[in-house]
Order: sequence, then C-alpha cells, then structure tokens
Amino acid sequence: MANHKSALKRIRANEAKRLRNRYQAKTTRTFIKRLKAAKDKAEAQELYKKVSSMLDKLAKKNIIHKNNASNKKSKLAKFVNALG
Repeated sequence: MANHKSALKRIRANEAKRLRNRYQAKTTRTFIKRLKAAKDKAEAQELYKKVSSMLDKLAKKNIIHKNNASNKKSKLAKFVNALG
C-alpha cells in the first residue's frame, strides 16, 4: 500500500483516467461496428467522419498508438469506398 499522500492521490487519478480511457475506446469500437454494419454509402460516409475523428483523438491522447489509428482509418476508408 502507498505510504505517501501524493502516491494515494496518484492511485486515485490513475484509476479515473483508466476508466475514462476505457469508456472512450469502447465507444469508438462500438461506432466502428456500427460503421461496418452500414449498408448505405451516405450513412457510412457520415459515420466514417465521426469514427475517424474519434480514432485521431484516441491516438492524440496515447490511448491507442498513432499507427494503429492510421491503419484502422485506412481499412475503414477502403470499406466505405467499396460500398455501392
């Protein structure tokens, strides 16, 4: 167990950040699933804009690696463009 006040505060802060990061990552995964389930190209393009922004934010905050975000965006863009 932590022996210093600052260590106890750090534990509390880390837990809060962990929960926030999990929530943001899970929300992004949900939107990705929604995008992949889309059949309409116009709807998919709107969702892609939102998902792309979410992935960029996750990468900026180091929740996911920037290359991971880039790869996901690329694959999703290919998917959206393939819709007819």
